[in-house]
Amino acid sequence: MNSKQLTVYEYPKCGTCRDAVKWLQNKNYELERHNIFETAPAAAEIKKLVALSGLELKKFFNTSGEVYKEMGLKDKLAGMTDDEKIELLASNGRLIKRPIVTDGKQVTVGFKAENYEQVW
Repeated sequence: MNSKQLTVYEYPKCGTCRDAVKWLQNKNYELERHNIFETAPAAAEIKKLVALSGLELKKFFNTSGEVYKEMGLKDKLAGMTDDEKIELLASNGRLIKRPIVTDGKQVTVGFKAENYEQVW
């Protein structure tokens, strides 16, 4: 079975990310891993990921994260443009829901085994 290459935007200490990486490795995927806490994806990359995912932009926010709460984003996001939201995500990897996995054609956000079964 050929291994396929996936890009994973993750935080290595995150349990959900570790579960996702383990799941993908068990399926023989080759992973290019990016620590989003060290380097958040650039705005252009986030824009591309959102477009490929077919999800609403707000699904890319880590709404249970401390930074999201500290910044009061629950109330602020509604008044922001998509470009402003994307810039915000690119400015702080802690705001990004993780893991984000892509093969350049499709994108998943977060980890649920049943979702991964369908997509990957």
